Amino acid sequence: MMFIVIQKNEYNKYAHLIDQSFRLRKRIFVDQLRWKVEVTGPYERDSYDNLGPAYLIWCDEQADHLYGSVRLLPTTGPTLLYDVFRSTFPDISLIGPGIWEGTRMCVDETAILADFPDLDPRRAFSMLLLALCECALHYGIHTLISNYEPHMRRIYRRAGLKFDEIGHANGFGRFPVCCGVFEVSAATRHRMRQALKLSDSLYAPQPVIRSYNAGQSSLAMHDELT
Repeated sequence: MMFIVIQKNEYNKYAHLIDQSFRLRKRIFVDQLRWKVEVTGPYERDSYDNLGPAYLIWCDEQADHLYGSVRLLPTTGPTLLYDVFRSTFPDISLIGPGIWEGTRMCVDETAILADFPDLDPRRAFSMLLLALCECALHYGIHTLISNYEPHMRRIYRRAGLKFDEIGHANGFGRFPVCCGVFEVSAATRHRMRQALKLSDSLYAPQPVIRSYNAGQSSLAMHDELT
């Protein structure tokens, strides 16, 4: 398995993985969770996917099959955070080059079960969270912002994340939507690795093959996400 970042200049190279991500998002957020979001055929894809976001992708060693993904956008441009969920943090400014929004995070439990039958789905989601922290740290991001439903607090804490919930609002669906500010730091990365009993990085700047053992468990200079 490996975790890679796909930026705008690599969309064509990894078009098959992005396609799988949009399909997975439709299955998770529309078919399972019943979110009222944009759907085009088998895809859940919205206007923010037209803004050149970076995608953190969890895939197999050949970069053929998707296991999970998350979309990343800088808060210096348009975001769901400000355009849709502003009421979840009415009195705070969350704009800065080191502050990024993470959205549409999901894992394909069926694909994971097929290739890693001993990997619990909850642990898989925590692994994607750890890879996200490692990726953000590498690119000089110090804060990640996410909107989420209340039940996600337990999942984030179990993964070892440090975050402040700065507000919430109703009117977006069956449950309130919360706004969390997540610290990206070496200390956070260390806590998350401890929680997962992992010692090695999941994310590497260059695609490398990572083996996974269900029972076991630096980063280079900063580049820039564009």
